[in-house]
Amino acid sequence: MDGLNSNLNLNGRVSPRVMPTIGEWGPEGVPTTRKKKRARWLTLLVAVLVLAAVIAFGSFAYLQLRGF
Repeated sequence: MDGLNSNLNLNGRVSPRVMPTIGEWGPEGVPTTRKKKRARWLTLLVAVLVLAAVIAFGSFAYLQLRGF
């Protein structure tokens, strides 16, 4: 029944080197939710652009090989 008595230590058994420093109101140096959300959208946008570039190059190469 770990759900009833939850452990508030969010670091668990990690190395002290990777634990965030704890400030007065919580962890310091940890990215905010807004920054993480922006990074997710940016990653998705870059992945779509790279996919479009690969498809465009593939269709160009295919047309060049076919002689069009």
